[in-house]
Amino acid sequence: MLVVERLTKRFGGFTAVNNVSFKVDRGEILGLIGPNGSGKSTIFNLLSGTLPATAGSMRFDGMEIAGLSPHRIINSGIGRTFQIPRPFHRLTLFENVALAGYFGQGRDSRAKAEEGAERALAAVGLTTDRAASVDGLGAAGLKKLELAKALATGPKLLLADESLGGLDDKEMDQAADMLRKIRDELGITIIWVEHIMGVLMRVVDRVMVLDHGEKISEGLPAEVSSDPRVIEVYLGTDAGSTQAAAARERR
Repeated sequence: MLVVERLTKRFGGFTAVNNVSFKVDRGEILGLIGPNGSGKSTIFNLLSGTLPATAGSMRFDGMEIAGLSPHRIINSGIGRTFQIPRPFHRLTLFENVALAGYFGQGRDSRAKAEEGAERALAAVGLTTDRAASVDGLGAAGLKKLELAKALATGPKLLLADESLGGLDDKEMDQAADMLRKIRDELGITIIWVEHIMGVLMRVVDRVMVLDHGEKISEGLPAEVSSDPRVIEVYLGTDAGSTQAAAARERR
């Protein structure tokens, strides 16, 4: 579905993403992890057209999307959430989601956008009452609203950016289960950026790890969790060196 080759993004003399290649198969959930500043959000901004790539190729369903505007990328079938939900408080809950649906797939039909909003709100468990306010939703409700807005655009590929931030343990489990349900029941492929690795690892099919803008590991969750390079990034040099020595002994 998505093939990214040698993707690079430079800001002046700083390289935020350096020569990263990966692919996403239709119907899978790919976890994208790494420390702060590793390039995760930059990759999402490149995939969604918010930032132009310095170099590299991004092919979605066989179409090159590098250089396309955000609305053309949304129309092609890529939707995304944002880490910090910012709803329009002058609009109702339903209107917030319908607006996203109109931008994504209902440009020629208000009815189509509203139908998409109904489906998206129901999918995330929020009310479809057209008079309901966004005020008082709380952290979990705002995350659901952000997800509903992305779903209303009619994506084939969803870029989920830190869907667990600000949630308690129960809410995190519910949000993770919701992402898996979106994949299983709606058939939407997902790339999920997250810092809460314990929850992410039990949901995703594969994991890709970034550090300083470069891909350092990719594979099944169990493989990545035991990769000495990943352990070094998250636990420090001594832990990584110990794990690397143990891995060499096992060989």
